[in-house]
Amino acid sequence: MTTGSSGEAPRIQRLKANSVGLTGVVFMAVATAAPITAMTGNLPIAVGFGNGTGAPAGYLFATVVLTVFAVGYVAMAKRITAAGAFYGYISHGLGRIAGMASGLLAVLAYIVFEASIVGVFSYFAKTTVHDQLGVDLPWIVYAAGMLAVTAVLAHFDINLTAKALGVMLVAEVAVLFAVATAVLIAGGGPDGIPVEPVNPANAFTGTSAGLGLFFAFWSWVGFESTAMYGEESRDPKRVIPKATLVSVVGVGLFYIYVSWMTIAGNGLAASVELSASTSPLDLFFAPTRSFIGAWAVDAFQWLLLTGSFACGMAFHQCAARYLYAIGREGFLHPALGRTHARHGSPYVASVAQTAIATALVAGFWLTGQDPYLHLYTLLAILGTMAILIVQTLCSFAVIGYFRANHPEDRHWFRTFTAPLLGGIGMTAVVVLLVLNMETAAGAAADSLFFTLIPWIVGAVFLGGLALGLWLKAKAPARYEIIGRIVLEDSAERADDDTASPSAAVNV
Repeated sequence: MTTGSSGEAPRIQRLKANSVGLTGVVFMAVATAAPITAMTGNLPIAVGFGNGTGAPAGYLFATVVLTVFAVGYVAMAKRITAAGAFYGYISHGLGRIAGMASGLLAVLAYIVFEASIVGVFSYFAKTTVHDQLGVDLPWIVYAAGMLAVTAVLAHFDINLTAKALGVMLVAEVAVLFAVATAVLIAGGGPDGIPVEPVNPANAFTGTSAGLGLFFAFWSWVGFESTAMYGEESRDPKRVIPKATLVSVVGVGLFYIYVSWMTIAGNGLAASVELSASTSPLDLFFAPTRSFIGAWAVDAFQWLLLTGSFACGMAFHQCAARYLYAIGREGFLHPALGRTHARHGSPYVASVAQTAIATALVAGFWLTGQDPYLHLYTLLAILGTMAILIVQTLCSFAVIGYFRANHPEDRHWFRTFTAPLLGGIGMTAVVVLLVLNMETAAGAAADSLFFTLIPWIVGAVFLGGLALGLWLKAKAPARYEIIGRIVLEDSAERADDDTASPSAAVNV
């Protein structure tokens, strides 16, 4: 793939335009954050071992930091529409070499996230089916089923996935909201509705405030995926910024409300005790049983399955689009850049992602690893470390992009102060992860894979830098298009797509 001296765009295959609107993009992004999985998986750790009953204040702090980050992020989204999101943004803002390194890190993150979520889904499925139906099957059976269904759905138009995710997302949000609201209406538990959990100062208290804050930020991983669907959305320059802000702020307010009411329903002391017990899910099951009924606990367990499935499917779509974005520029393998003739989906990249995720899951299974303690935890930490580094670089890329390319649009807050503060905040989150990584890993911290996590992240990033430098020296034509295939989008798309813009190299 080359571009001539005239600047003519190369012929490439595009994702199907007009496949999804604002609601669909929000569903895709929020599904990656997986509210029910984030709450049930992260809140007990934050309350039991992190900032204690100040965990809701930790979510408040994270909401503010991520909203500031999103200001700069959406400023880029209004200018650049590309399936590669971070890959394209950083290439334009910090240069092609940094863009290639960041792109490979993002690919690593989203690839392992799907396999990680397959692990937690399999764990929930095995325990729920055994407890409620009396059927005991190996966890790998559920893992294989999830991988297969995800692969089938991802083959078709993204709108199909968005609809499926919408149903599952509404269900999981509804049960969490219902429990929280029941607690609020009843006036709380033994301590009433205490205000201490949402006092901002309490975000930095407890056994380990750093651990609590890290798990708060971890609960948002995936919200940035909105930008990946720009090429497939309607009027992306408007839809993607709105979807990003709705996802960040909406998810943040929801987390604060649910975590606050959950603690209120149990009482301050009991919340810490339940979270640190051998049955941390009782932090949610106890108020659900008390304020709604035993039947709601059964429903809650099934929604843990659908919520984690939705999360894994959304991450699959993210990974496929990153592989597609890099593949269509001729890197990794050009076949990854093909789109389905009828559905407009990145079907080759999707098959590749399924193969990789299957290999990862099979590797953990064949070595006798636990789907939750090892597969989920270790790959989630690996992916989170990678994506947080990329988010940090993206913040600084916003400043570089507008300074060099669009000085007329520079703004003291949107394109400088907000991304600067966001970058500093994200750097702090990376430090929190490094300092608390062993605690976050729990029993899996003794494994060889855990030891290799920072080395894997470092090797991929340095490998990307080396590839960028090599292309600059040995293949300048290919170097010029790193992260430069973006969507020319000068007008809103027509509903019938007859006036839809085309993807082109933008240098």
